Amino acid sequence: MPKSFRCAALLVALGLTVTALPGFGQRPTAPKTASTAAFYSNTYPNLFREAGYRQADIDKKVAQAYHDVFEGPNKVYFEVGDSLAYVSDVKNEDARTEGLSYGMMVAVQLNKKQVFDRLWRWSKKYLQHQSGPLEGYFAWSFNPATMKRNSEGPASDGELYFVTSLLFASNRWGNATGINYYQEARRILDASWKKNGTGGVYNLFNTQHKQISFVPVGDMYNWTDPSYHVPAFLEVWAEYAKDGHEQFYRACADTSRVFLHRACAAPTGLNYDYTEFSGQPHATKWAPPAFRYDSWRVPMNIAMDYVWFGKDRRWQQQYAQRFQGFCAPRA
Repeated sequence: MPKSFRCAALLVALGLTVTALPGFGQRPTAPKTASTAAFYSNTYPNLFREAGYRQADIDKKVAQAYHDVFEGPNKVYFEVGDSLAYVSDVKNEDARTEGLSYGMMVAVQLNKKQVFDRLWRWSKKYLQHQSGPLEGYFAWSFNPATMKRNSEGPASDGELYFVTSLLFASNRWGNATGINYYQEARRILDASWKKNGTGGVYNLFNTQHKQISFVPVGDMYNWTDPSYHVPAFLEVWAEYAKDGHEQFYRACADTSRVFLHRACAAPTGLNYDYTEFSGQPHATKWAPPAFRYDSWRVPMNIAMDYVWFGKDRRWQQQYAQRFQGFCAPRA
């Protein structure tokens, strides 16, 4: 199973069982339309428990999933020396910002600080650009065997998960335990806001369309990937990044919700891997328009937004019925 699928599967398990987000602290006042949403009420559903499973069995299931991904014979997490570690895409024999940032998200939610810190140190050392037009961004693919980057360019979902994981870590562990997580998150965001197209490098978000870009470089800045649309994360940025762009992040979250209506409009609920900002399919030189690998993450993102913020519940419920009805039709 590819690395992104394994880590995503573990994130889904966490989403099903989580009872509180990591260290958010004081919640803001809830909008009337979302007063019962988990982010504001601090009451997170545990769908396994609601289905009748015992808490001990649920905890064992999550622990086993973590063991399989991070510790077992088929793990994708590998430690390097005393302080570094990476997540491998075993099939493609590389380490990607996608998998590293997913690994950090799992680690912070399960309170695995040492694992989180190892992954972040490795990512910063080997992937993050320290100067030049791409400063602050990350090379999306690295070969641990040759210790060379396969590509210098970023993929916007890596930065999306890095920032959110670092903000969670800041709230959970503070910023005085060896890594200033908040400062690291801000460095990525502040670097993004400085990029205006010089050298063909842009903001992570297409500022005209208020949507995340597939890649903030060149023409790939002008289209998107539906699985990168995670409105719940942008709401978190608006609350905790404190970089002066709160209104923009909230606007992007709302735009993503509307975008997902269009991207997932099919009766099946399925979406294309890559799309225009309109939600229409975008063909690339490496793949025709289709429901492919990235597409599987969209249901996870929509479900997360439904539980955490509850701002689009009616459509999200209808979407879930369409998608699940297609995947598991009733006899």
